[in-house]
Amino acid sequence: MMDEERVISTGFKAEEDDLEYSLRPKTLADYFGQKKVKDSLSVYMQAAVARREPLDHILLYGPPGLGKTTLAGIIASEMGHNIRVTSGPAIERPGDLASILTNLNAGDVLFIDEIHRLSHSVEEVLYPAMEDYALDIMIGKGPSARSIRLDLPKFTLIGATTRAGMLTSPLRDRFGISFRLELYSPEELSVIILRSAQILKIQCDKSGALEIARRSRGTPRIANRLIKRVRDFAEVRANGVITENVAKQGLTMLEVDELGLDRTDRTMLSTMIMKFGGGPVGLDTLAATTGEDAATIEDVYEPYLLQLGFIMRTPRGRICTSEAYRHLGLAAPESAAPSGQITMDI
Repeated sequence: MMDEERVISTGFKAEEDDLEYSLRPKTLADYFGQKKVKDSLSVYMQAAVARREPLDHILLYGPPGLGKTTLAGIIASEMGHNIRVTSGPAIERPGDLASILTNLNAGDVLFIDEIHRLSHSVEEVLYPAMEDYALDIMIGKGPSARSIRLDLPKFTLIGATTRAGMLTSPLRDRFGISFRLELYSPEELSVIILRSAQILKIQCDKSGALEIARRSRGTPRIANRLIKRVRDFAEVRANGVITENVAKQGLTMLEVDELGLDRTDRTMLSTMIMKFGGGPVGLDTLAATTGEDAATIEDVYEPYLLQLGFIMRTPRGRICTSEAYRHLGLAAPESAAPSGQITMDI
């Protein structure tokens, strides 16, 4: 099962574009959670507006689906300027970036998602643009080539990444403001779910919202995706109201359990336990056994299982902990590693 097919995927799906944007908050007041980020950002924006200056360049990092793109749109709206949205892989050549930068107006926001995937040559063009609001362009070739500098309007670059460690030091140092977005608590997610229910015109009580929130992996994108599917279940199989019991039935139909694990997660854990005695098992071996790509396992499935303490990384491979056995309803052998031990990346 590929990540795009999973209802609990944190990836953005193109077919959800219209609905996803309709559920996005448009103002900082409507953006729930991330209180420390909001408080700091509010101060910085008010100060910039008072000085009639553009906001300093901002780096947003953290797990996918937490609202980095939404926050960038809110910043542009609150500052009263337009936003241009692009991504690191989409900017293939320095000329692509130059075209974007020269079409910005003073105060505009340029949002680059997956900024860690910018090529080195594009980054080199971005450095003077961020620091001096200037663009260095080479004209001609060979001995007659010369460089000219074009002045750019003062803009705000907002970069978003799920892998801050992959940013080069020169690029990271040019961001004046840096925020890490944290996973949401079930209580915070339940507020977001109730707001989404109003927009989707479906009745949802607090217990139903909290039940969905508990299975949303701390991620608003997953929470919004789950309430859309539970809404379908409530309208067809129930009385059109999402209660705790209706939410449980709908999520059971989706095979999303009480911790937010789906069938793929459970299959990976059971494969490690049944075929490899709980591990250690190498990543490539696990990929071959489950039929998944090794990079998909490492980037999509593993992070949440590691966070729950269900698996550990050791120099010899992946190991299932006693918590994983218990969650699957299996008796853990005495040799099973207890959860909470320090993991070692390989």
